[in-house]
Amino acid sequence: MSLEQLEGKVSVLAALGARRRRFQVVLVSDRAHPSRVSPVLLAAGEHGVPVKRVPPPELDAMAAGVTHGGVIALCTPRPWDDEAELARTVERASGRAFLVLFEGAEDAQNLGFTLRSAEALGAHAVLLKKHIWDLDSSALSRASSGAYERMTLLKVGEAGPVLDRLRRSGVTSLGCIAAARRTIYMLDLRGSVLLAVGGEKRGLSAAVRERCHRLVSIPTVPGASSLSLGHAAAVAMAEVRRQRLVDAVTLEAAPSPGEVEPTPLDSPAAAEPAPGDEDEESLA
Repeated sequence: MSLEQLEGKVSVLAALGARRRRFQVVLVSDRAHPSRVSPVLLAAGEHGVPVKRVPPPELDAMAAGVTHGGVIALCTPRPWDDEAELARTVERASGRAFLVLFEGAEDAQNLGFTLRSAEALGAHAVLLKKHIWDLDSSALSRASSGAYERMTLLKVGEAGPVLDRLRRSGVTSLGCIAAARRTIYMLDLRGSVLLAVGGEKRGLSAAVRERCHRLVSIPTVPGASSLSLGHAAAVAMAEVRRQRLVDAVTLEAAPSPGEVEPTPLDSPAAAEPAPGDEDEESLA
């Protein structure tokens, strides 16, 4: 049985909660403060996973990085979802499925950041082309802040047939390319949509472009270089999220300048965090 190594409390907790992997053991620093590792100990206990306390030098020797935070798990690889699960995901979304296809990524960290954005902005599933199958899944999980463990993720060899089947299920495919005249902001994105984003080097393949209902761009200032995959995807996904929020709520009219006194940035009120925004331990 091949095993992978997950590093960091957030990745390990997400994997335990997702119940997709089989765990051999969770290693915890014997010097870690109880309040920091207690969620891991509790989750491991609930799932019947053995926990072993080890000295920090042993964890440091095992870790690929230096920010494991005193938690490392040995477990099976994360299994990929299949098209049957994708079909169920689209059906459950009831005409408002939000899917993303990534055709390329240069490294696990950037793809992990992009998956983190996809989860936060409401994507129901992410399809990954074969160019990015071989990235380090442990680094992916850590950079994604656990999104890699929780999300519906599919490997796609040939994207064309998959897009054809999604079309028949009522999903509109939109290809993001810099040269498109129509921008992402011109389209109604509240129905079932798939955003196809090309890689840094290859861009969007001809096979995917041919099957997209529309090609769209993100308007940038003249003379600027193109956006990276992660940033382009985040901008496009944020527009999908924005439209669905606007569709679900009644917008409050902005106050006129005379209605509200601006709060000076150095006032006590400006310094106080909003409810729920109190400083917490970083999940990165």
